Amino acid sequence: MGFSQDTLPDKQQIKEARKLIRPYIHRTPVMTCSTLDGMTGSRLFFKCENFQKGGAFKFRGASNAVMGLSDSQLFRGVATHSSGNHAQALSLAARMRGITAHIVMPESAPKIKVSAVNNYGGKIRFCAPTLSDREATLEKVVKETGAMEVHPYNDYRIIAGQASAAAEIYEDIAEPDILLVPVGGGGLLSGSILSTKYFSPKTLVYAAEPEKADDAYQSFRQGRFIPSEKPQTIADGLRTSLGSKTYPIIMEGVKDILTVSEESIICAMHLIWERMKIIVEPSAAVPLACIFDNPGPFRNKRVAIILSGGNVDLARLPWLEEPGSIH
Repeated sequence: MGFSQDTLPDKQQIKEARKLIRPYIHRTPVMTCSTLDGMTGSRLFFKCENFQKGGAFKFRGASNAVMGLSDSQLFRGVATHSSGNHAQALSLAARMRGITAHIVMPESAPKIKVSAVNNYGGKIRFCAPTLSDREATLEKVVKETGAMEVHPYNDYRIIAGQASAAAEIYEDIAEPDILLVPVGGGGLLSGSILSTKYFSPKTLVYAAEPEKADDAYQSFRQGRFIPSEKPQTIADGLRTSLGSKTYPIIMEGVKDILTVSEESIICAMHLIWERMKIIVEPSAAVPLACIFDNPGPFRNKRVAIILSGGNVDLARLPWLEEPGSIH
């Protein structure tokens, strides 16, 4: 079952990943909105991963990693560090497989995310909210438990699972001109690039990133890896740096990486809630914000957008905390 986490997924392996996870994931719908088409001058198709199990696309990759484990790898469980959607996704996938998920979470993790991990049966170990503390704590957990580490994005099994979202898009929409994807650690973007290469090679892949967490943008512009340092964006799912496996796929396969303002993220999120009547988190609104802030490449084009997730604290909506930002 599965394939090596050290091998770049080829076309057949992405097909196999799709077959493996099909019984467990939702095949999410593609939705349209004529109001947003009119506002952007584009024909938009929204892939609604906010309707995915666990509330985000992350469940695709987590399912591929967990369901692909051999029997000999199973009994010690899986482990990761995550403050958000990957923690939830891995906990849920592990529960469905009947194994334990050990989750290292920073003490600053949103209570709603902590609650979800607990509900899915993940065993949480808290740590200080720095990457070095997260990695050191995870190392201890893996040593103590023997669990298999499943990285949130820097793992080809994860990338292959995330690739299934774009593969579904290309079955539902014949050759869109552009696929627009948010980028944080790059798992979703890497998988989307591979699916585009294999299943819709005429489609151009663009990435959208917050101005206040623009490490991928800087890396792409300068042609060298630049880490994320003290990102301040409201899009909490996009604060991580690219990984050693995602970086080269993105540098080779993305047409461009564009940035968006915090105000545009909040405005786009509000518009999706108001006009499409669906819940998305700030990270998921970044691609629509990108079209508002960078209209040129998208005007009069058929653009598929991945709405990456819908896990948001309903008591802390950004337009309630910053009410002037949606105008």
